[in-house]
Amino acid sequence: MAGRVERTAIGIDLGTTYSCVAAWFDKHNRVEIIPNQQGNKITPSCVAWDGMQMLVGEAAKNQITRNPKNTVYDVKRLMGARFSDSVVQKDIESKPFKVIEGSGEKTTIVFEHESLEKKFSPEEISSIILRNLKQAAEEFLGTTVTDAVITVPAYFNDKQRQATMDAGVLAGLNVTRLINEPTSAAIAYGLDKSADVNCPEEKNVSIFDMGGGTFDVSLLKISKSGTITVKAVGGDTHLGGETFKQLMVNHCVELFKKKEKKDVSENARAKMRLKIACEKAKRDLSSTIQTPIEIDCLYEGIDFSTKFSREKFEEINAGFFIMCIKHVENCLRDGNMQKSDVDDVVIVGGSTRIPKLQKMLMEFFDGKPLCKSINADEAVAYGAAVLAANLSGNGNKKVQDFILHDVTPLSLGIWVVEDIDMSVVIPRNTSIPTIQEMVYYDSHYLHTKAGYLHN
Repeated sequence: MAGRVERTAIGIDLGTTYSCVAAWFDKHNRVEIIPNQQGNKITPSCVAWDGMQMLVGEAAKNQITRNPKNTVYDVKRLMGARFSDSVVQKDIESKPFKVIEGSGEKTTIVFEHESLEKKFSPEEISSIILRNLKQAAEEFLGTTVTDAVITVPAYFNDKQRQATMDAGVLAGLNVTRLINEPTSAAIAYGLDKSADVNCPEEKNVSIFDMGGGTFDVSLLKISKSGTITVKAVGGDTHLGGETFKQLMVNHCVELFKKKEKKDVSENARAKMRLKIACEKAKRDLSSTIQTPIEIDCLYEGIDFSTKFSREKFEEINAGFFIMCIKHVENCLRDGNMQKSDVDDVVIVGGSTRIPKLQKMLMEFFDGKPLCKSINADEAVAYGAAVLAANLSGNGNKKVQDFILHDVTPLSLGIWVVEDIDMSVVIPRNTSIPTIQEMVYYDSHYLHTKAGYLHN
């Protein structure tokens, strides 16, 4: 038993806004979500520099209003992306911290304190978060941890996945596998339902996974024997709770500008205070129809006060909510299923607590109740820990016997000179592993290079 503990592998949900780590415990015969140094089971994906030391998680988040220009968050959205990418440029518009173009078009984050300067890649920032989770796991387990399974959004491309692997290596981890977040949640759901004697031998399940920064939807077949077959995936790597909150912030900025004739967005500290207030209001609106937003001395000594209704929240975010349902519809089409074929709709991720999203999802599936039996904040890390145990030879028979069949989320192909689009070799949502063969001819004599693109 001691030898198995020493080989314990962890599962990590590296989230945009919050991260979580878990491990299989032979002693308890189950997965345990590992608390951080403050005793909390989720850790803010936040890193700061105060001029003397790097702060991680809650320590970083707690000082964000005092030090907004040296506090980095939402770094997951910058992973594996060039500085010139339009999505990067759009993201950094609303960020108070400095982001520049480094060598080779790489996105580079800059900390500045008096005359001191520190530069980090998004992968290095993520590695600091991962190292913090690794340390928490080692303290909790009482042993050194090297192996880990890390989750990624289903729609992450190869560069984003490689960046996640690189971050793991920088954190001192051997990343044994990357797993798509909704697939990881499906593992948690599958193990939860396998103990139910009334559960049918096979179910069609839709996973709706919306966190702070990314959105994934997947369609799977889950058998009681432990086989999980992914039929299709979809989503958006830049859609989540942060998207909804930013629209709230923009609305409040306009209210302040209209009333006071002053632009809050020009002041990093004021805007960060507004972001924090809107985050609290967004959460409150999941349980109440109206909530106050009150900030003393928001900007140039002027107070800000307004009442934000759930109706207004739903109105300004209506387009994004519709987009979410479109992704569900597309996923069903890609998986060759009708919505009536789906047995369970499982919601995962903190943003699925939004009542309007739940209502629209239920209406789309003709009133089918949503499955909330697995913890929305912990399910992804839970599934990753199960896979980590499976790969490391730990866990009970149920863990060791489960089989996972996944798909490629993006099309892979070759750019052909005559065509604008790439020539697809492996279409997205193809079951993997797979072998495909196509014949191409050189565009000119002694042509020696070829590559692949993401579609």
